[in-house]
Amino acid sequence: MNKHGFTLLTEQYLHEVDGTARLWRHDATGAQLLSVVNGDENKCFGVSFRTPPADSTGVAHILEHSVLCGSDKYPVKEPFVELLKGSLSTFLNAFTYPDKTCYPIASCNLRDFYNLTDVYIDAVFHPRITEDIFRQEGWHVEAETSDGPWSYKGVVYNEMKGVYSSPDSVLAEQSQQALFPDTLYSLDSGGNPANIPDLTYEAFYDFHSRYYHPSNARFFFWGDDPEDERLRLTAAALEGYTARPVDSAVPLQPRLETPRQIEVPYAASKGEKRALFTVNWLLGERGDVHQALLMEMLEHILEGLPGSPLRKALIASGLGEDTTGCGLETDLRQMYYSTGLKGVAPRDVQQAELLIFDTLAQLAEEGIPRSAVEAAVNSVEFAYRENNSGRFPRGLAAMVQSLTTWLYDGDPLAPLAWEAPLNALKARIEAGEPVFEQAIKDWFLNNEHRATVILMPDAKLGQLRDEAEKARVAAVQAAAGSDQRARMVAETARLMEAQEAPDSPEALATIPALGLEDLPRENAIIPGPWPSCPRHF
Repeated sequence: MNKHGFTLLTEQYLHEVDGTARLWRHDATGAQLLSVVNGDENKCFGVSFRTPPADSTGVAHILEHSVLCGSDKYPVKEPFVELLKGSLSTFLNAFTYPDKTCYPIASCNLRDFYNLTDVYIDAVFHPRITEDIFRQEGWHVEAETSDGPWSYKGVVYNEMKGVYSSPDSVLAEQSQQALFPDTLYSLDSGGNPANIPDLTYEAFYDFHSRYYHPSNARFFFWGDDPEDERLRLTAAALEGYTARPVDSAVPLQPRLETPRQIEVPYAASKGEKRALFTVNWLLGERGDVHQALLMEMLEHILEGLPGSPLRKALIASGLGEDTTGCGLETDLRQMYYSTGLKGVAPRDVQQAELLIFDTLAQLAEEGIPRSAVEAAVNSVEFAYRENNSGRFPRGLAAMVQSLTTWLYDGDPLAPLAWEAPLNALKARIEAGEPVFEQAIKDWFLNNEHRATVILMPDAKLGQLRDEAEKARVAAVQAAAGSDQRARMVAETARLMEAQEAPDSPEALATIPALGLEDLPRENAIIPGPWPSCPRHF
């Protein structure tokens, strides 16, 4: 089947999403489009790109900010701020992951949905990523005077300085990097403040040219809007593009045969003597939906409740203040598990690590209580069936799920069709197979691809970083001649002036807004009946 230049690759009714999912490929560019048609009035759209970083300059993160600063069709400084003034959006944001960047929106109003979709598509393919926007969102030297102290500034630069001042954030990043020393996951896609000033505008612009191309794009639609219009709108946006090879594949981390231990300092307050640590294990590929479900249940067994055995053992030991680690991480090509303690004395780290392995060994040998297994199975199954994504629209949760396989050239429907692997797993459990005990042995006790990451307090680190930053920018200032200093001061003044200047009325007029004619004339009726409630005064 072919519609609007798209060829249908696969079609499947999924009762898990109460609708039909169709995967289409754009003939001219090779772009893929996953269309889920169901009765959800909260319509969702997203476009995602594989954006593998080559370093820790934060180029993917800076670009995510920058493409949302106006485009050819909507040339305003903050189109999404202006959109919100006349929109009924239920979601409007963007995300940078270690290997992808996603631009999702959602709205219950059809006209609003089309407006938001058009703005987002134009933003990613035709952004106004000028040098000024790069300086504003990424980094720049702020030089108010020729001789006064200069400094580094930038939205992402300042954001990541805050991230790197948080021990929990540093521990999470270091835990991931320790498990993936040979792949792009060993880099910080958000940006390390020490590396961000190494990023040039040319490299920034090239990153967009290389990866923000339809051949590297994955479009996603969800809800009760007409599918034919989804294809037509996307085809119109891709008109004029042709296919081209994009080297953005995410490689697998080869399995290591020797455990690693890494010690990293963190910026601590004066007198702080407590450490943080995690033990981290590399698991299998996220595309194995059966194993992903099994590990979700095992995570619930180990640490899902205050009385869960691993969590209880760590807290009851008195060795630390609280557990830490992300638990089961499923957003990357290969899953991993991370657990540990915060607020632990450095001398007690080894004892706490041994406690983790002793607890796991005891569970594997003595068995997991049936009540704990039933609770885990029921909790995970209930979460899938309820599909309560909170303030996050269900369609966007489905998009993120599909990307866990789709991004790596797998079947995007597999994570959404979870009922069959769930039933298969339940059948194994009902048959008495010790699936969780065996998983503990295979993926924790006998898995040599693991890393222990210890964050040690360093009361001088924050000051050393500040001094290094000041010395770096001071060297730039010292090396600049009088003419270059004058240009730097003029650039700083011009950037400030551009940031403060209002958008022109002509530019603001390009932003679509809803009118009265776009709003429903009657309120939606929420199904009842509702029980009467007593009034309290």
